[in-house]
Amino acid sequence: MMSRQAFLCSLGSLYLSLLFVFLLMDVYARPANNSALKEKPADSKDENEILPPDHLNGVKMEMDGHLNKEFHQEVFLGKEMEEFEEDSEPRKNRKKLMVIFSKVDINNDKKISAKEMQRWIMEKTDEHFQEAVEENKMHFRAVDPDGDGHVSWDEYKIKFLASKGFNEKEIAEKIKNNEELKIDEETQEVLDNLKDRWYQADNPPPDLLLNEEEFLSFLHPEHSRGMLKFMVKEIIRDLDQDGDKKLTLSEFISLPVGTVENQQAQDIDDDWVKDRRKEFEEVIDANHDGIVTMEELEEYMDPMNEYNALNEAKQMIAVADENQNHHLELEEILKYSEYFTGSKLMDYARNVHEEF
Repeated sequence: MMSRQAFLCSLGSLYLSLLFVFLLMDVYARPANNSALKEKPADSKDENEILPPDHLNGVKMEMDGHLNKEFHQEVFLGKEMEEFEEDSEPRKNRKKLMVIFSKVDINNDKKISAKEMQRWIMEKTDEHFQEAVEENKMHFRAVDPDGDGHVSWDEYKIKFLASKGFNEKEIAEKIKNNEELKIDEETQEVLDNLKDRWYQADNPPPDLLLNEEEFLSFLHPEHSRGMLKFMVKEIIRDLDQDGDKKLTLSEFISLPVGTVENQQAQDIDDDWVKDRRKEFEEVIDANHDGIVTMEELEEYMDPMNEYNALNEAKQMIAVADENQNHHLELEEILKYSEYFTGSKLMDYARNVHEEF
């Protein structure tokens, strides 16, 4: 009969053997590293500092051609948008909304006109612009380590690949020696798109060197008329099915590639089509001829277009104008708070009287 000590030793040996086997399995199960230049996973913070953002605050359409669902909140709340979180206390949000109402109502007549709302929208849009300018200063320093005030495409390419997990020193050495870089297909496609954008942001005479202002246009095309044109061309290229460089209603509302798998997805798609049809017919197609040209889409996309801001102001008022006086009272804004702020304020009427 085996002694207790011998049994424990045997058990320990078995454990070590199994541990060794599992370690071997783990090593061989790992996928091969296709690039010797890869050293670590990308730091999302570093990547976000140098990549153009997918979403542009205060711009009515996303880079991929989708409508900006948060546009109303962005141009009504400006930098305060983050404070109106869904889980924040309703009473605090109510007070913030009342303060905003008093700021928009510049003549203190207890109601907001379209002109007052237009002025406010322009002011909040400018806030987003200034925020982007300040962030760009930091981002530019990240890609301009020598501080000469210019960034070459190669310098940017090195920083971009480093943010994706490649070894920065090895990449820099290979680019310097014109050696081939082993980059996966997806990363190469992103690089090619970024290079097209880089060329567009490079003001004439082109030298492939971007200064701080040009780099701002590279990251935020809404800050440059030339880059806004480039952004519009990209959107039309993606949506235009017959290659005439214009958009019909059917092209604009065509559903993204994919199948509807259930009723909930069908409802979402129906809402998507409904929203885009309304935006196309009532806003983007300025002359109502059933065709959206590059010029019309460019005007629509321009966040600092005062005529667009006035139209947006009228639309925002119409949503909550229950007494049909073409103005907004405080009670109306509080009742439709979800539209203006993204958060609901419960028992708005009772609370208005409590606050006063």
